[in-house]
Amino acid sequence: MYIKKAAKKTIFTIVITAFVLALALSGCAERTAESAGDVYKETEMSMAEEAPAMEMAEEEFVEGEARAYDDEAQYSDTANAAERKVIKTAYMELEVEIGKFEKVLFDITRLAEKNGGFVSNSQSYSDAEGNFTSGSITIRIPHDQYNPALDTLKNMGTVKSISISGQDVTQEYTDLESRLRNLEAQEAVLLELMEQSKDVSDSIEVQRELSYVTEQIEVIKGRMKYLDNMVSFSTIDIYLFEPQPISDDPGWGFLDALKRGLRGAVSVFNGILVFVIAASPVIAFIAILLIIVWLIIRSRRRRRAKKEKK
Repeated sequence: MYIKKAAKKTIFTIVITAFVLALALSGCAERTAESAGDVYKETEMSMAEEAPAMEMAEEEFVEGEARAYDDEAQYSDTANAAERKVIKTAYMELEVEIGKFEKVLFDITRLAEKNGGFVSNSQSYSDAEGNFTSGSITIRIPHDQYNPALDTLKNMGTVKSISISGQDVTQEYTDLESRLRNLEAQEAVLLELMEQSKDVSDSIEVQRELSYVTEQIEVIKGRMKYLDNMVSFSTIDIYLFEPQPISDDPGWGFLDALKRGLRGAVSVFNGILVFVIAASPVIAFIAILLIIVWLIIRSRRRRRAKKEKK
């Protein structure tokens, strides 16, 4: 009996202890949940407060990237425009005042030399009295002085016609640079092979290929040098002339008519003389044929006369 009572007391104590522990644990769980909820709420509020700032920062980042891209694109366009190679040429017909041809021609020469250019070609023509009244001149002028030079030329007389053109050789020049780099790399490899080759036949083959590559390099360099020169110095062709003077004398007098008649007669005589000289070989050949025919006919007549006498 005593053992049974002791067992009941022990079981009752265990149950009470378990119940108390369960109540304590449930209270801690509730406090933990409440604290976790408070932390979650605080975190949610802080995120809500920081959301606008994050959105603004993101927008500023995107705008910064866009501005950087635009600046880079603008810089690229500017660089491409600066590196563009254009050959500029112009042709102009310029009427100058009577008696001013030689002066204007000298002014154009001085204009080219003053701006660092030069005259590449010049021709002058005189009238019946021996005065220079028309001609052409070609000047080469630095590309940055091209437009100012055209404006100066327009003020030297009356512009009758003008044409301006530009040839973009940027792509061709870029291709030449690429080909030149490749050929120079091939040349370096061939030179190395030349040093390493021990067989005579291999050395000759490498030398033949090296000569071809070197020739191509010189051709490309020559073309690039020509393009650089044409781009650096623009070409302007000018044809300048004085207006033809208007004569007040109609030229209907007796002396004028006599002069015109003599001139016409001399012209006709000169034409006949030129024709005779030009046709003299043909005339001589025809004369020889006629003489031969005449001799044949005369010999036949003599034979007939002798036969009739017999």
